[in-house]
Amino acid sequence: MSVADTYRDTGRGALRVLFCIGVRDAFFAAEAQERKAVFTAINEAFADLHGRFGVRVLGTMDDDELVVGPADGYPWTAYILADVPDYELVTRVCDIVRSTEVGTAKLWKYLKIEARIGRPLFFGNE
Repeated sequence: MSVADTYRDTGRGALRVLFCIGVRDAFFAAEAQERKAVFTAINEAFADLHGRFGVRVLGTMDDDELVVGPADGYPWTAYILADVPDYELVTRVCDIVRSTEVGTAKLWKYLKIEARIGRPLFFGNE
């Protein structure tokens, strides 16, 4: 049996998920006070992902120095790599952007989120 066969044959545990977050035009068009409210909403919305959803955050990355302006697709502005117990919880994390209020708007006015689901690689995990 090859390494690839063994790798694909392993039992399924948590899903390895890359949450990709893009900042939309509306954020850049907003006045300073509105942007501050968005920052506050993002912090609160994504706080305690483990306690709320059982999500184990493995790492985050903010690409805001090299992605300047709106990011409506790759390359994204920010990423969260996490182990998530199941598909339903992946959708609930994505739903944060749909359901979080920022003043009279929803967070999705300012951010876009997309989830990529896979499994850990069989190499490079130290």
